[in-house]
Amino acid sequence: MPVPWFLLSLALGRSPVVLSLERLVGSQDAARCSPGLSCHLWDGDVVCLPGSVVSTPGPVLVPTHLQTELVLRCYQETDCDLCVRVAVHLAVHGPWEEPEDEEKFGKVADPELEEPRNASLQAQVVLSFQAYPTARCVLLEVRVPAALVQPGQSVGSVVFDCFEAALGTEVQIWSYTQPRYQKEVNLTLQLPDCRGLEVRDSIQSCWALPWLSVTADGDDVLLVLDVSEEQSFGLSLYWNQVQGPIKPWWHRNLTGPQTITLNHTDIVPCLCVQAWTLEPDSVRTNICPFRKDPRAHRNLWQAARLQLLPPRGWRLDAPCSLPAQATLCWQALGGGPCQPLVPLLPRENVTVNMALEFPLLKGHPNLCVQQVSSWKKLQLQECLWADSLGPLKDDMLLVETRGPQDNRSLCALEPSGCTPLLNRASTRAARLGEQLLQDLRSGQCLQLWDDDLGALWACSMDKYIHQRWVLVWLACLLFAAALFLLLLLKKDHVKGTARGRAALLLYSADDAGFERLVGALASALCQLPLRVAVDLWSRRELSAQGPLAWFHAQRRQTVQEGGTVVLIFSPGAVALCHEWLQDGAPAPRAHGPHDAFAASLSCVLPDFLQGRAPGRYVGAYFDRLLHRDAVPALFRTVPVFSLPSQLPDFLGTLQGPGAPRPGRLGERAEQVSRALQPALDSCLRSPGTPGTARGMGPEAGDRT
Repeated sequence: MPVPWFLLSLALGRSPVVLSLERLVGSQDAARCSPGLSCHLWDGDVVCLPGSVVSTPGPVLVPTHLQTELVLRCYQETDCDLCVRVAVHLAVHGPWEEPEDEEKFGKVADPELEEPRNASLQAQVVLSFQAYPTARCVLLEVRVPAALVQPGQSVGSVVFDCFEAALGTEVQIWSYTQPRYQKEVNLTLQLPDCRGLEVRDSIQSCWALPWLSVTADGDDVLLVLDVSEEQSFGLSLYWNQVQGPIKPWWHRNLTGPQTITLNHTDIVPCLCVQAWTLEPDSVRTNICPFRKDPRAHRNLWQAARLQLLPPRGWRLDAPCSLPAQATLCWQALGGGPCQPLVPLLPRENVTVNMALEFPLLKGHPNLCVQQVSSWKKLQLQECLWADSLGPLKDDMLLVETRGPQDNRSLCALEPSGCTPLLNRASTRAARLGEQLLQDLRSGQCLQLWDDDLGALWACSMDKYIHQRWVLVWLACLLFAAALFLLLLLKKDHVKGTARGRAALLLYSADDAGFERLVGALASALCQLPLRVAVDLWSRRELSAQGPLAWFHAQRRQTVQEGGTVVLIFSPGAVALCHEWLQDGAPAPRAHGPHDAFAASLSCVLPDFLQGRAPGRYVGAYFDRLLHRDAVPALFRTVPVFSLPSQLPDFLGTLQGPGAPRPGRLGERAEQVSRALQPALDSCLRSPGTPGTARGMGPEAGDRT
């Protein structure tokens, strides 16, 4: 039998219940100031653009903290909305600069020279309000008379009436000045629902809303809705994110009492419930019952993923905001914990689903990213350059710190700590201190970071390994590899063609006809035999992992097994390539949820630009659907085949050294051609064929 878990009873701040609320009549916003100040509210909302922090030209007004109060905005006696009143407290920031002449000779006799110091201060204060599904920014002009201007002292406050918000939602409020002289002040609060306020007769959305409770039944979470048998209402589950309106991921129109079952792994802190009666213009009430649930926070960290954005960007993907900080750390080849690079590279607050930049000059496979939760516990660690720059290296990280008066110190980061060079310790860095210094002076070390505080250098340790043992181990490895290769060849000879080389097909899903054509090619290649990977056959893995993670895994496996990545060019694929080559990133467009080609370009392009593509990649396009000249010149650095006219050469390249004799290869090419032809003819006959509409025109030529 389900046991009570917790009931939804949310309130504002620390007060469990708000007994009564002030009523504001009408829909007009207003602003008022504390005595002595004058203020003016701009008409209409403004664009929320905080901008960068600038230095203060002198004394300025800045917001110091925010206070909120709930009120009712009423249009009629029984037609009111919940509204948030915000008070911004202001203070004078920045000292007066005394003129040097005045310090030496006393006060200036000319009163006109003192007039600027007696002038009033004026500021433009921005209030930003965000609550699903609305976001607003208003601008308040505030003027403080000279008599109240005292550096570092509070001058009063300005009150704004008011921001409308739905019951039960989480709201975030920021305040800053234009221009911005300091970090903005902010406040996050949870609004109460219908049961947290005595407003049942004033807010119509509370008249007939379903009463909701949450219980646990084993590993399942039950949402129990208690309503009358004939009552109809809408129910949605959504992730409440401040970055923008989020579309519900579950929605139903229901009638009567209901019990909704959720898997406990779906529960995250920002999972909210939205309910409303099925009546015209009904107000929706939002409730977020899992904000403080420990299991929800654990699930959120398990769902979070770190992603590298070339060349030095990264992003933390998560369904909710995370109270976390990120820092770079150094992972040594021999194992052990990854050592944070602080205080040189301090921890920074993380904004999920937003691209961030590393403060680096160069990337390195041993550099990793750590995500530390607000309770100082390590939650995530990813070495994001492992795929693009290879495995961990046996490099020594030298840390240079710079102090005042050009004071510099140098140490080597080891598991025991940062070891100063040229000392008598028994660590590897101490024994090789002189050689490492010589490498640093001669430019043999790679500089990863540099600023006024210090610098980071990665010095290779490969040449200091005893050459004799290296040769012995190398000979042993070569012998073992030769023996293993001999066994594999013998095994392959016995098994015949039961297992072929790997081929990963990447294409742009221009339309359904082109997808069928690619599917026909993949099915035909499997009969050769070749072990073919294509996203058409991996929809479940794509949905679970995402296109980019799926491509990473397939590409790594294909390259490690000596296979080939096949780029199938179509008008859509060519357009995506041109967008990356011309702008450095693709323009926003509607890609399918399983479009591996669009996701893979961020990893494919570096291989071509850095000369790693030959031997790993080949290109292909279909006759009459695309002209060879339409393939960008960068991708023509590897063989590009026209299908089915060049099928023998294409198949020979895919099968590699184990390809059959030319006669047998021609027979296989004929089989593949017969399998392709119906799908190719169907694609050419379909209306708006890409080959006739875009692919063969003069504008489809190489524009790189």
